Amino acid sequence: MSKTTTAPAPVQEVRTQQDIVTRPGARKVLAVSRIVIGFTFLWAFLDKLFGLNFSTPPEGSWLNGGTPAQGFIGGIEGPFAGFFGLFANPFGDFLFMVGLLGIGVAMITGAGLRIAAVGGTLLMLFMFVAALPTATAMVDGELIRGATNPIVDSHWHEALLLIIAAVTLAGDTWGLGKWWASKIGKHTWLR
Repeated sequence: MSKTTTAPAPVQEVRTQQDIVTRPGARKVLAVSRIVIGFTFLWAFLDKLFGLNFSTPPEGSWLNGGTPAQGFIGGIEGPFAGFFGLFANPFGDFLFMVGLLGIGVAMITGAGLRIAAVGGTLLMLFMFVAALPTATAMVDGELIRGATNPIVDSHWHEALLLIIAAVTLAGDTWGLGKWWASKIGKHTWLR
């Protein structure tokens, strides 16, 4: 009887941001960009939750019974108005607020960037599609028609910043990315 031995499984090396972005200055710029876009989402959450008088007055805050997603949804016109109307309810408000909070916290902390990038990109895609077929912009809480570019707007920029942070592992610099990677093990999609 012969004994067979199996070779140990190869150890998967954890990739870090230094493997992808070799210049320290570029890693710092990516970290700042990640934190800034994270704060953009977190601030939107806080303003809608508490009514900080920026885009949401106190009486319209979620804590005062306001409907954070429904104001935007109510202004949607065009071919997708019916689809987005499905979210004009408290469940839609909940999804919107949890999304803003989750994306903001993930980006600021540097942990869970891939999930935040996917979720945030979907949110930005939905908001972009909701504005079709005409170019629009939100100015002081009012939907203005005739923005400067009917194809590329700030939703694209925000989605790209989320994606860039995720694919460059920007959470490793000034964030919890490396620590988070050690906790999730082989589930790198959580990175």
